[in-house]
Amino acid sequence: MWTSSIAGTVAALPAVHDSVVTMLDHAVADFGERQALVQDDQALTFTELRRCVSGLAMRLREAAPKGGRIATILGNSMVAAVAPYAIAEAACVHVPLNPLYTPRELAYMLDDSAPVLVILDDALVPLVKPLLAGAPGCGLLPASGFAEQFPAWRAAPERLTDKSHHPRPDEIALVQYTGGSTGRPKGVQLTHRAINTNIAQREALLPVARGRENVLCVMPLFHSYAMAMGLYLCGYSANTLVILPGYHPERLLEAVERHAITIFPGSPTIFVGLMNCERFASTRWSRVHTCYSGSAALSEQTLQQWEAATGSRIFEGYGQTEAGPVLTFNPATGKTKIGSVGIPVPATQVEIVDVEQGTDVLPRGERGEIRARGPQVMSGYLNLEEETRESLRGGWLYTGDIGEIDADGYLFIRDRKKDLVIVGGYNVYPREVEEVLYAHPAVLEAAVVGQPDAYRGEILRAYVALRPEALQVTGDELQAHCKLHLAKYKVPALFEFLPQLPKTSVNKIDKKPLKLRAREAAGDASA
Repeated sequence: MWTSSIAGTVAALPAVHDSVVTMLDHAVADFGERQALVQDDQALTFTELRRCVSGLAMRLREAAPKGGRIATILGNSMVAAVAPYAIAEAACVHVPLNPLYTPRELAYMLDDSAPVLVILDDALVPLVKPLLAGAPGCGLLPASGFAEQFPAWRAAPERLTDKSHHPRPDEIALVQYTGGSTGRPKGVQLTHRAINTNIAQREALLPVARGRENVLCVMPLFHSYAMAMGLYLCGYSANTLVILPGYHPERLLEAVERHAITIFPGSPTIFVGLMNCERFASTRWSRVHTCYSGSAALSEQTLQQWEAATGSRIFEGYGQTEAGPVLTFNPATGKTKIGSVGIPVPATQVEIVDVEQGTDVLPRGERGEIRARGPQVMSGYLNLEEETRESLRGGWLYTGDIGEIDADGYLFIRDRKKDLVIVGGYNVYPREVEEVLYAHPAVLEAAVVGQPDAYRGEILRAYVALRPEALQVTGDELQAHCKLHLAKYKVPALFEFLPQLPKTSVNKIDKKPLKLRAREAAGDASA
């Protein structure tokens, strides 16, 4: 009987660059006059992009020491696409943060990462400036200041790159925050080698024609998925990245035609939302040949409806921030299995092990925890030694997801070991939401669970027991309280009040009956 252990081949791994800067240099050498970035009526060729990267990197070197952390709090824009390359060329560490985070959420991450510089959208300056009051050495740079210099930089003569200042492959390149089951976010540390190896690993399973594709970027550029399947995919393959500032169905569909999009990285929520848009049926999809799906599970029905309507294939994959982020994908050549997240990228081993100890490799077809190892896996969590030891054991990354491997070596995700809800592709740890609810003076007990939802995949449902003196508090009031402290996607959509929450034998809140109750409320047939 085969054990549930599968590995990607090393021989198939294409070229791995030392950093994303050297990767960009190769694109300039081969396709310097091809458009690299497009947003609305703005565009940069690869040569112009390289000049802007060099110009911004020079500014960053003046403001930050080598190895210093530079946080970015940016919506999708030209600056958001240029900054990761420039930070790498400046040999600094990139800390991308969500511009939709509340002051409470940003305060923790800024304190934890201790950046020496913050690049942010101008509108966020009044919100972020007070958060840096305790860090007088941290500079604040509005994005407009850089955007205004793009015309001068793009027209400047070629600059000689200071190779001595370039980062080494084993230096930390990125600290990317992901939710934590303890209620606090964790900063995933990735080296230049890990990031660039993963870029090449993705290319091995999903090769992209060089200098011929137009890729639509609607996913947020601060997120690992958009970086891997959009920004760096285009940098590696010398293709055009068309940037949309956010998800607006009508504008997205217009962009598909206007920019002759050929590759579309999306998510289940986006695919479902577009198919429910009136303009979808009249949109010409003839140029789009490839779509990627990540961030959340894609239903078989959605996949089949999308491919029938557009004629383009969806390749579904699996990964997490701790894994660089790509671990598996259905390959572009070979078998694609509906419902599966595919096979491991090269030089990566995936196993299914027992949930209790995580040491016994289970036979194929049996469910257990997914663990993985490969050169793209994180170095560890920033400032969190205990959590690092828990996630990285014996050279393996323990993902906290439950899956199985079939006879052909394809991975299927079945459940989650850790307390996690995926809302529209975003990871939400209920513990963080519960802590915000407990901060409300009327709340005695709170438990947050995921409820199946046809559009977002899952939504948050909060079960609350109130203090006896506060029985007049409403769900709307608690929702408003959450909106003050949490990003929109973390705010519960539904509130249900109970006299008391169910308990285990050791008097802890028991979520199992609450999860069942939520599935029943959604009409989930599997409940």
